[in-house]
Parts: sequence; structure tokens; C-alpha cells
Amino acid sequence: MVRHQPLQVYERQLCLSCLTGIYGCRWKRYQRSHDDTTKWECLWSFILFCTFCLLLVWFYFWLVAHNDYNEFNWFLYNTSGEWSDGTVPIVATTAAGFAYITLLTALALCHIAAGQQLNLHWLHKIGVTAALLTTIVGVISVSQMWGEEWDVIRMSLQATGPFLHIAAVVLFRFQVLLVLIYLFVLLTLYLVPLSITSPCIMERNLLKRRPQIFGYQGAPMLAPENTALSFQRALSLNISGLEAHVTVSFDGVPFLMRDRTLRRTTNVQKVFPEQQLDDASFFNWTDLLRLNAGQWFLRDDPFWTVQSLPTKDLRQIRNQSVCSLERMLHLAVSSDSSVLLTLRRPPPDHPHHHSWINDTLDTIRLSGIPQHAVMWVEDRDRQLVRRVAPGFQQTSTKKQPAPALHQQGVSRLLLRYNQLSGQDLRWFSSSNISTTVYRVNELWLYSLLWCAGVTSVSSEAPHILRKLHSPSWLMSPEQYGLIWITADLVSFALVLAIFIFQNFHMIRWRMSGMHSYNPEQIMLSAAVRRSSREVNIMKEKLIFSGKCVCEKE
Repeated sequence: MVRHQPLQVYERQLCLSCLTGIYGCRWKRYQRSHDDTTKWECLWSFILFCTFCLLLVWFYFWLVAHNDYNEFNWFLYNTSGEWSDGTVPIVATTAAGFAYITLLTALALCHIAAGQQLNLHWLHKIGVTAALLTTIVGVISVSQMWGEEWDVIRMSLQATGPFLHIAAVVLFRFQVLLVLIYLFVLLTLYLVPLSITSPCIMERNLLKRRPQIFGYQGAPMLAPENTALSFQRALSLNISGLEAHVTVSFDGVPFLMRDRTLRRTTNVQKVFPEQQLDDASFFNWTDLLRLNAGQWFLRDDPFWTVQSLPTKDLRQIRNQSVCSLERMLHLAVSSDSSVLLTLRRPPPDHPHHHSWINDTLDTIRLSGIPQHAVMWVEDRDRQLVRRVAPGFQQTSTKKQPAPALHQQGVSRLLLRYNQLSGQDLRWFSSSNISTTVYRVNELWLYSLLWCAGVTSVSSEAPHILRKLHSPSWLMSPEQYGLIWITADLVSFALVLAIFIFQNFHMIRWRMSGMHSYNPEQIMLSAAVRRSSREVNIMKEKLIFSGKCVCEKE
């Protein structure tokens, strides 16, 4: 007589092994557990979720801040004195960290769905802690150095909010949450359009003219900034005007330079190594003409555009020099364009420290450009400028009430794009005050400002903005309301259908007319509804002894 030894039969669970192995290094079956998660591991799960939320905001911030990457790099240059693209390592590490934390969060949710005990491996705990602390340090650093940039999140949501709402409503029905929390959040998603405001939700007949485009320092993505070639490239795009920073040389010649020194945009280190840290205004114009202002563009490639430029343009770029204000004004006159000038006063020991405004005014007057085509930003001696050149468009960088601006003779505001609300734009427009916002390099931002009613924008990417002939999207409040209600109804119908499908057996049992409590029928019905996880546990505990019994479940 053959006696069979007790055997324990297991089913292969490769997916579950990978799930628990990657998350907690529990690759063996005996290492897994269906017990409740300990409080310590619950705390780590909460930390993981908070890290995911923080990294999500941080990653989204850097995605929508692409419009201002060059501004961030310029801040770094002014701090360190060396030019480098600091956004590349930040975006790369943020993307890698976000992908890693997202994977761990997804694995944690899968653990909960599979009924497995959460047990994050200690290496992952170190990684989560490092990601959390690094992100917190990054958020604090950006808030201190570049705090105004956080408004880009709010503005981007104005451009994408309606579509994010629809996507959230569609996707949320697949989440597995507690019923009360699920219903509360779902109801919130259904009603969130009541709080969504976007300038692009408007009647088409209320849309104002397309904002004029000013090339900031020319077209600095196509040619070195503040060079004659850059201004020529910008004007060839049929834009409205040019914007530049003006300073005065040691011998009284106004020229164009944004930085305080010449180190970033010229080869002053080779030509005048002893003077490379001197203020740019302490160079004579003849010395400035000896400097090359194009080779740095090919070397540093500040906008990652050099590879896309034709060979002919590369040869021209190599031979660029510092551009004078007179040269830029002649280009503007030949193309019937406007200029927006921001002046930088020379240091106190400069020979033209007190005459810098008069030197600039003389150059403008001799260039022959019409006065109405000049937008004057400098606040100092504004009354003098108004007497000498009454036709200038007086422009201010200070946001003030309209009566105060009119009293100063200001007819235009030059502000950063996050400093103007829709209400501000309506007030200034009704008071005949034009608005120019800077620095607008992305199509979504240009489209949003167009809908908001901005008069003009200053851009480092005029070749990109000019391609947009109408807002990216525009819908009336009635159309958006119809889309909102339709999306909510479809989502509710799908949620209801999924609920009925998941509880089909219970509903059929209740509607089948089974009014008598037959124990056998109840047991069979319960067996049908038993979850696959419970069946697997029963299989693992099943011991065959005596004779073999084959049973298929």
C-alpha cells in the first residue's frame, strides 16, 4: 500500500513576486504577508505620497517655466559670473526623481489593491528621503531667488484648466478609493468648473487684436543678442519693433549691452584680459569694435538652436561685433518699426554719468526715427525728456493707478507677464494705457495673453510667436458649459455602469426572487462571489493526503 506524503500546492505568482520584490525586496512567497501594515510603514507610505505630490508640482513648474529658462540662466550668471545652462541638470534630475517616486507610489497602490502588507525597502526609504529633501531645498532656493516665477503655474492652469478638468473626470472613475472619499472627490471634480476662470472662455467677437511682438535684443535664438544680425533677423519676421538695453561708452557713444561686463557676450578675456571685469561703459567705442560678439553664441549655444542654423548664418555669426544704438535705430527706420529702450546709467566715476540721457536723446534725434516710434522707459528726468521729445511714448515699469500714470505723462506699461490680471488689463485699456509684457516665448502663454487683451509682448522667440495667427483655443461660455455638463454626465454613466458590472452577482441574486434562506443556495452564491485572493489562500493551505483528488476551481 502506497502512502502519499502531504503536499502543498502553490500557484505561480510572477506579477505579485515582482510587485513585492521591487517595492520591498520580498521575492519569496514566505516573505509576503496579508497582515495589516504597521504604523511605521504607514508613516513611510504617507511620506512617499507627500513626496510624490511635491515632486509633481516641482516637475510641472519646470515644464511650464520653459518660457523663462534663459532668464533663470541669466540670474545664475549674475550670481556666479560664469555662463552655463543651469536648467539642464535641474530638469534632468527632477524628471528622474519624479519617475522613481511615481514608480514607488504606483507599486504602493498595487500593494493595497492586492491586499499585500506594505514594507518599503530601506534603500527606497533613503531614495525617498533624498528626493524629498532635495525638492524642498530646490523649492526654497527658487522662492528666494526667483519667487515671482511661481505665478507661471497659475497662468498655465488658466490655459489648460478646462482640459485638465475633463481629463480628471474621465480618469478618476478608475481609481480604487473608499466610497465616501471617492464620491466626495468625484463631486468636487464635477463642480470644479465653477471656479475655473480662463481669458480664453469668451465670445469670439470680444477677442481683441493680436498683440504686437517686440524682439527682445533682436532674435537672440537665431543670432547673438544685441548684434546687428540679431536685429536684422527679427525685423525680417515683420514684427512690430525691437527692445534693447542701452548704455554709454567711455567716449559717449550709446551702444547695446544687457550685462554689466563684456565677459559673457564678447571675447574681452582674450583682447583685454586686464579689463575683463570692468564695467562695459568704461571701454571706448573703438575698443568695443575690436571685440567679437558672435563666437560666444556658437560656443555656448544658449538656446540650443545653433545646430538648426544654416552654414551661411554660422559664418555671419562668427563675425559679429558690438552694435551701437545708432545702427539699431537705422535698421528700425528702414523697416518702419518701433523701438523700446531701457537705459542703464554709467557708474558715478564715468565721464558721462550726468549726461547719459542727453547723449542717448541726441543719438535718437540724429537717427531720423519718428518720435512716436520710440518707447522711453527710463524714469529719471522724465519731464526733461517730455520737453525735448514730446512725441515719445512714455513707458513705465511701475504698476500704478491710471490717474497717477496720466499725471506723469505715461501712456504705456512694461511689466512682467505675471504682474497683470484680467481686471488690471480692463482698467488700463479703459484708461487708454497700453500694456507690454515680457518675456513671452511660449505659444500657450502668447495665446493666453492674447485672449486677456494685452497690447504687445516682448519676446526672445519672435520667430515662434509669429506663427500663431489665432489663439490656441477659444470657446464661448455656453460651449464650455455644454462640454462640462456632457463630460460629467458621461463620467457618471460610466461610474454607474462599472458599479453595476462589479456587483452584478449580488444584484442578480437580489432580483432573482430568492426569498427563502436556503443554506445550500447561500453557500453556493457566496462561493461564486468569493474573491480570487481568498481562493488562492485556500489553495495554498490545501493538503492532499491519502488518495489524490483533482479539483478545478
